[in-house]
This record gives sequence, structure tokens and C-alpha cells, in this order.
Amino acid sequence: MRARDSARLSAIRLILAAIKQREVDERIELGDPDVLSVLEKMIKQRRESIAQFEKAARTDLVEAEKFELQVLSGYLPQQLGEAEIQKEINSVIAEVGASGVKDMGKVMAALKSRLAGKADMGKVSALVKSRLSG
Repeated sequence: MRARDSARLSAIRLILAAIKQREVDERIELGDPDVLSVLEKMIKQRRESIAQFEKAARTDLVEAEKFELQVLSGYLPQQLGEAEIQKEINSVIAEVGASGVKDMGKVMAALKSRLAGKADMGKVSALVKSRLSG
């Protein structure tokens, strides 16, 4: 507020409103994992909006969404690199005893709790699928 950065302030207010809305809807106080899930959902929405606005050639809206995406991403924990993600995938596959694509649900369930907020779960899912099918 003091920096008079109205675009950033607006994005932060969107985050706070989304968190408050979920607290009111579910009548609970959100913990860190829940706040991370709210942020991840907002980031996913921004990515989908960017894709739609790019198809419609609305560069003004694309820039606004990209800025909000950047602000939202700043509140997530440090993202893991692909090597670290592969290491987690291999570890979970060994723990669960997964042998094929039919075990993907078990692997993803275990990975979701370990990698929440630290990796894009869509990317993780693709890596798991390629690892289990190969």
C-alpha cells in the first residue's frame, strides 16, 4: 500500500478474498496446506485464462493475468527441479510397489501430500505416467 503499487495490491486482495471466502464457505480456519491449495487453484485459473485470452488475441488481459500469476507464485514455496521431482517419484513408486499405469492413482495420492505447493501436479502426473508406462 505504501509503495502505491495498485496492481500488486489488487492481486494480494484477491488472494485474501479467496482465502476468506473458503473459510466462510467451509466454516473453518485454513491452515498452511489449505492456503497452498487455494493459491494453486488461483494459479491454475490464471494459466487457463492466459491461454483463453491468447486465443482471443487480448494482449491487455494476458498481461494483467501474467502479472497476477507472478504475484501468486511469489507466495508458493520454492519449486522443485525436475531431478528432485524424479527422485520423489522413484521413491514413492518403490514404497507403493507400483508396477504399471494401473497403480498411478496410488502414486499420485502419495505424491500430492509430499509435493503440495512445491511442484505443478499436472507436470508431475505426466512424469509419473511416462515412468509407469515405460
